[in-house]
Amino acid sequence: MTRTRADWQAIADSLSPRTQAFIDGKFVDAVEGQTTTSISPATGQSLATLAECTAADVDLAVKAARRSFESGVWSRASADTRKATLSKLSALIMDNLDELAVTDSLDMGKLVTDAHTIDVPGSAMILQFYAEAIDKLNGEIPVTPPGNIALVQRVPLGVVGAVIPWNYPLEMAIWKLAPALAAGNSVVLKPAEQSPLSALRLAELAAEAGLPDGVLNVVPGRGETVGRAIGEHPDVDVLTFTGSTEVGKMFMSYSGASNLKQVWLECGGKSANLVFADIDNLNEAAEFAARAIFFNQGEVCSANSRLLVQREIADEFVAAVVAQAKNITVGHPFDPAANMGPLVDRRHTDRVEEYLKQGVALGSVAAGGRRLTIEGSDCYIEPTVITNLAADSAPAKEEIFGPVLAVIPFDTEDEAIALAHNSEYALAASLWTGNLSRAHRVAERLHVGTVSVNTVDALGVTTPFGGFKGSGFGRDLSLHAFDKFTGLKTTWIRY
Repeated sequence: MTRTRADWQAIADSLSPRTQAFIDGKFVDAVEGQTTTSISPATGQSLATLAECTAADVDLAVKAARRSFESGVWSRASADTRKATLSKLSALIMDNLDELAVTDSLDMGKLVTDAHTIDVPGSAMILQFYAEAIDKLNGEIPVTPPGNIALVQRVPLGVVGAVIPWNYPLEMAIWKLAPALAAGNSVVLKPAEQSPLSALRLAELAAEAGLPDGVLNVVPGRGETVGRAIGEHPDVDVLTFTGSTEVGKMFMSYSGASNLKQVWLECGGKSANLVFADIDNLNEAAEFAARAIFFNQGEVCSANSRLLVQREIADEFVAAVVAQAKNITVGHPFDPAANMGPLVDRRHTDRVEEYLKQGVALGSVAAGGRRLTIEGSDCYIEPTVITNLAADSAPAKEEIFGPVLAVIPFDTEDEAIALAHNSEYALAASLWTGNLSRAHRVAERLHVGTVSVNTVDALGVTTPFGGFKGSGFGRDLSLHAFDKFTGLKTTWIRY
């Protein structure tokens, strides 16, 4: 069924967002009574007044998580019990598809159709994947001397602190929660202050699914208070974070200053899209190149924000990308005609606009380049293509996290690889060529977590996602995600 803007607005008008913290199985006000307002970037209007947690709330949440873990109500529950509970939660996510999609769209500005067809169904699918994996995680019996046997088991680590970003509010929560809960841990989740609403609703659905009290706690608040308190808490056993490299470094220092908790980071990116002259279909590659930077307003850590194109086809290819950019309609995220919505908030939009100004001064704007005001909100940025930039200029090298594409030509394969590596990040890269040997050769040399060949930003629940260098370490998705939330325990028996 194709919905109109009025249809989506009617769903939005019917929502009653959860506004309190969720600790030990119930919604509660912040201990210090502080509140904050959630603002819709599409309109600038208030969505809800929420509890703003502090270190005191984090301490209560960690204590609840520890009690639930030590009780064994979840950590020692059977694989069948955990599988059934998480499967029910997956089903409840789909039962509440409309509400969750509209909530994320309101909260951070993404197109509601993307949330409805990609984010929410994807979240349910990922959760079901990990539910199904619970009874398939086997231990080991390694070789030992005669008269001895050793059993190696994967055991939950205890209390997991999960700090997530605002660009995919529900889905990023599931990326962390699904393997952490499947393994038997208890979790304290801090959603981004810009987009906490779907995480709070998710906690309520988890309780409805039968997750015991204290196993999932959600503490909304600011990174410098709640995020830091989780990072420094001496009773948090492992910290999983997706966000900026700058904040990731802070979590490393928090761990060192507290209890040496494990820290798993998925941080920034400035991913390159390498387009060689021997591509089979120039227009298709240009369409994908535009999608790789303009989808979700460019607010994607693995967005292909650098376009490296072989010089002999550069003019033609850039023209095709520019045509794609100019065909994008920027508008309210409920508008079915819109292809891009607003950025998450004014502060972030100001930051992206500063890069636009630098791009105008240092290069040539082939498309876009303007900040827009739509229906009273100035959180909109045109899809922008900038050429003639030096490879070491800020717009070409620094993570912008917005719909801004830097174009850099190259002549040789070696030059393309050198340009791709000219970054503090190493999260992802895309590669377009019609030559099978080149595809393998260049992919092998690209030092990134994921190389997408003749497509862009490819990922799936069965494949690990993460990077190297300043993009962090550890992997989300796939069975490898269990590595972050389990420890290897050996029981040695002499008989």
